[in-house]
Amino acid sequence: MIDNLSLPELVAQMFVVRASGYLFDHQIRYPEWEPTAEKLRHYLENLGVGGVILAGGSAAELTMRSHQLQSWAKFPLLLAADIEEGVGQRFAGATWFGPPMAIAEIAKKNPEAADRYAEQMGAVTAMEARAIGLNWVLAPVVDVNNNPDNPVINVRAFGETPEIVSTLASAFIRGASTQSVLTTAKHFPGHGDTAVDSHLELPILPHSPTRLAEVELPSFVEAIANGVDAVMTAHLLIPAWDEEFPATLSRKILIGKLREELGFQGLIVTDALVMGAIANKYGANKGAVLAAEAGADVLLMPLDPEEAIRAVCEAVTQGRISITQIKDSVKRIWEAKQKVGLSISDSKETGHNSVVSLQGGSQNPALIELSLLSTPEAMTTAANILRDSLKFGGNLPLPQPQKNQLLRNLIVVDDVLGCEFLGNHTPAIALPAQLGYELQLIDDRAGAIGDTANTDSFCPTLLQVFIRGNCFRGSAGLTEAAQNWFQKLLTTGELQAVLIYGSPYVLEQFLPYLPPSIPYIFCFGQMPAAQTIALELLFGLD
Repeated sequence: MIDNLSLPELVAQMFVVRASGYLFDHQIRYPEWEPTAEKLRHYLENLGVGGVILAGGSAAELTMRSHQLQSWAKFPLLLAADIEEGVGQRFAGATWFGPPMAIAEIAKKNPEAADRYAEQMGAVTAMEARAIGLNWVLAPVVDVNNNPDNPVINVRAFGETPEIVSTLASAFIRGASTQSVLTTAKHFPGHGDTAVDSHLELPILPHSPTRLAEVELPSFVEAIANGVDAVMTAHLLIPAWDEEFPATLSRKILIGKLREELGFQGLIVTDALVMGAIANKYGANKGAVLAAEAGADVLLMPLDPEEAIRAVCEAVTQGRISITQIKDSVKRIWEAKQKVGLSISDSKETGHNSVVSLQGGSQNPALIELSLLSTPEAMTTAANILRDSLKFGGNLPLPQPQKNQLLRNLIVVDDVLGCEFLGNHTPAIALPAQLGYELQLIDDRAGAIGDTANTDSFCPTLLQVFIRGNCFRGSAGLTEAAQNWFQKLLTTGELQAVLIYGSPYVLEQFLPYLPPSIPYIFCFGQMPAAQTIALELLFGLD
């Protein structure tokens, strides 16, 4: 079967390209990564790339988008998404869970409930993914986030110890296995103890082999034992194992450690090759060649897919990479496609050769049951995880304000322009407004925005801070704006209460300076449901 494919067709099967989840070119948000419809169709129909990773759009339009992509494809596609916090994290309308670390917080007091929540989260995520046409869940994160300064993993991890991460990530995998989707343990061999964002530059993990075996590897071992389908590599340099190449490009690590030592037989997928840790040093095509040479089966998000395919083909022709290795990778990819319901038939021809192609991945969007999304049970589970992981203290509830009192709702975010979980309709803004608070919305770059209270007069202030580790931010801690405003409000005595959404490490930076009488609430989630839960507790409305 595979022997009937040409070398470019074989290599193209190893590539997964990025695409917008929106249906029209004018909706593309990241043009450097997301090709136009014409170019994307060329990748799928003419080159025969193996898959697409999607972001953006609503869950409903993703059903149409996935159908469109499958209809264009020369070979049916693996359709993937980074949905570590549920389908709703990327595609509006579906269930959006709090980050995995929320479940780790619950595990400190109730391990059985945490295990149940992680399994339910996995099951709901997988069911909703299938409902909208996705068949590859790029989760769970099995990194052990034992570095509070980690800017990229942070609350995406299931905890800070290998034991809790192993337990909860395995529960997620069990839950997801109830549906025919692929799961992915990431980022091998462990991105948790870094203070550098690999989206920007290459982190170095300086630990000894003994330490790596004790802390970083156990959660991957457990995920493999529980049947995880794919392992995603980390863009990390680990001198104890390979002084020259980062893990993504290291045959010593991908073959020597992951395949031979840990016995993993599933798909090895790179993290995105456009990330700075790889692209800045190795360029658009060399990284793809080195990753394939190192033993990666799936090459994710090359900057220029067509050129990267050509470069890998040249490496095979020159003898750098054996054709047998390429065929072994494609065999694993096709086995994965069969697992998620993409069947094999002899229906397509290329030139004079009969090509065995995969069929059956396309779903009719008219037949998709949108009732499978955001079911009452799923929404209740998501809310319970947020509620059960809350941290709070001080004099609660905060008395509801008197009429005509001058009040300020000061919201501090990482990036005002990238803040999709806030709007005039969302609880963090709408609920205080109903109580007479005037909005002041700021970030480090934009300064004050919108209607602001008179800062020359004494103004009791509700401080709401939305900060977590985010890709490309380069920092996991307090922004300068959040620090300055917190200190100013303490000094003037205007601070009424603090609500923190996102990183528990930000809460830890506030608490030593917060008077015990001032109420505070911390919630791992940042979405509207999290805002509702936190504010209802603050004002005694629940």
